[in-house]
Amino acid sequence: MALDSKIPNGSIADKWTNYKDHINLVNPANKRNLDIIVVGTGLAGGSAAATLAELGYNVKAFCFQDSPRRAHSIAAQGGINAAKNYKGDGDSVYRLFYDTVKGGDYRAREANVYRLAEVSANIIDQCVAQGVPLAREYGGLLDNRSFGGTLVSRTFYAQGQTGQQLLLGAYSAMNRQIGRGKIKMYNRHEMLELVIIDGKARGIIARNLITGEIERHSAHAVVVGSGGYGNVFFLSTNAMGSNATAAWKIHKKGAFFANPCYTQIHPTCIPVSGDHQSKLTLMSESLRNDGRIWVPAKLEDAQAIREGKKKATDLAEADRDYFLERRYPAFGNLVPRDVASRAAKERCDAGFGVNKTGEAVYLDFAAAIQRYGKEQAHIKGLDENDNALVTKLGTDIVRSKYGNLFQMYYKIVDEDPYTTPMMIYPAVHYTMGGTWVDYNLMTTIPGCFSIGESNFSDHGANRLGASALMQGLADGYFVLPYTIGDYLAPDIKMGPISTDRPEFEEAEKSVKELIAKFMNNKGTHSVDYFHKKLGKIMWNKVGMARNEKGLKEAMVEIAELREEFYKDVKVPGTDKEFNQELEKAIRVADFLELGELFAKDALHRNESCGGHFREEYQTEEGEALRDDENFAYVAAWEYKGKPSDAVLHKEPLNYENIKLVQRSYK
Repeated sequence: MALDSKIPNGSIADKWTNYKDHINLVNPANKRNLDIIVVGTGLAGGSAAATLAELGYNVKAFCFQDSPRRAHSIAAQGGINAAKNYKGDGDSVYRLFYDTVKGGDYRAREANVYRLAEVSANIIDQCVAQGVPLAREYGGLLDNRSFGGTLVSRTFYAQGQTGQQLLLGAYSAMNRQIGRGKIKMYNRHEMLELVIIDGKARGIIARNLITGEIERHSAHAVVVGSGGYGNVFFLSTNAMGSNATAAWKIHKKGAFFANPCYTQIHPTCIPVSGDHQSKLTLMSESLRNDGRIWVPAKLEDAQAIREGKKKATDLAEADRDYFLERRYPAFGNLVPRDVASRAAKERCDAGFGVNKTGEAVYLDFAAAIQRYGKEQAHIKGLDENDNALVTKLGTDIVRSKYGNLFQMYYKIVDEDPYTTPMMIYPAVHYTMGGTWVDYNLMTTIPGCFSIGESNFSDHGANRLGASALMQGLADGYFVLPYTIGDYLAPDIKMGPISTDRPEFEEAEKSVKELIAKFMNNKGTHSVDYFHKKLGKIMWNKVGMARNEKGLKEAMVEIAELREEFYKDVKVPGTDKEFNQELEKAIRVADFLELGELFAKDALHRNESCGGHFREEYQTEEGEALRDDENFAYVAAWEYKGKPSDAVLHKEPLNYENIKLVQRSYK
């Protein structure tokens, strides 16, 4: 099957406008006759459901949480990018487009990224109109801050709660449509199968997580906005319920899965403290605006700190290595996440780590507190040499910008980040890979769309900070509502789709058989036992740094673990009740397949780029070494029964507007 990305002709700046001018539309009266299923109600799914219902479609929205408010989007902290140039520092649509493609190490689809940059400004206007309380400057204008991988300030934010506020905006828009009867909300429901009729997606099989009932739901199109697959590593910054099941189910029904090895390691997470942990906690990238990252310059000082004989505050400036500022002077602490993560790992591997395990670096706000304090003292006409006063004034400013993040750190670590540096270390965060989609955001299954983090399209091999919220809302508010109409236009006279068709019966039967298999299994180990083992294989051999030997071993070990899982997993309780162990078993079964495809994808890509770092392919300075001649393509995998048998399809990335060059942040 040849991949057709359906990218419009014409100049990149005109593609989206011209495309919208010529697509098929569905008039308001006909929209009332069309049903759309939306799986997932985070920023992408929630905004899509609200917008589609506002347009007049009948929407059925599904989430496994007790409310759309609990979607993982709520955990996003730092901000949302938009090319509004409020700071007058040279930003533009092209600059945001350029930074996104370069930040993704030239592995994103140009046309999609330009469209994303183009609609970004509309997102902010939409959210302000909804009442989202974005931060404002003294004069009342919306404020911006910087994020990694850019030289401009384009990130809009709501202290450290941006995801929460944006999600509540989308949720309020959804609630309006729920009240009108245009959205039928299915809380505590999980999609377990896609139903295909005559080659088109026409519905899903879902499980009511409260009663255990298996339900059939039909629609003229299915939209998957179920997020990413970072929990394949067990420990990640994702909510524990975040999973890959919806995306993986459509993959097994014919939707190609693209670039699974492109997974982002976030540099500013609270370090792992032991095997007892079930998840990791993110400290927003926004902290790198004011925090300076460092380790001791001397091995003996690092050893003394690990042994508790010294504290970070005991070291003079001359004894500190601000390694990002040293290695990347142009960007300093604001290099992209993949660059910052590898640099931190390199320092820790060299013996300079500062926690008991040796896997942590410092994020220090002392300089920012002094800088802000002196500025405030000057503004207020106070003594700039009064250290106590300056510290108090500076602390107040830092607290106003990052207070909830500092409070969260204090509650978890029991150390005051205002007086002693935070400790951070890279951790799995975001997945740039996902289901392959064309320019319309449709997968290789007609009528099945994928939006937000569940698709692959916008971030290449590395996502810039504050771009996840941008993509989710762009897809949901401003892209999918156009493109899905073009697909649905021929279906306006089709009428409701019966769930009594044999395709629904067959799909339901397969779901019930899977559930029965788990419930009747007489194993001895819990689901978490296998998930943790998978996570360790993934982190050790498919994590921040990969090599051919480790990837081949990982594929074998994951396949063996999957076989053991089906033989020896124990799921207590029954399937006719709220049973989270059963939920987890179904999700981990999918992770055990996805993990193998992940390793297979990383093994075939003989280069390093963005979040994919192969140890065999690096520069003399330890930076990622791309191979544009042989690997400038999207790797889209077709399911063939087992991950090891997946067939590779390639979508060439033809960069017409950005010259491919070795990425540099020096």
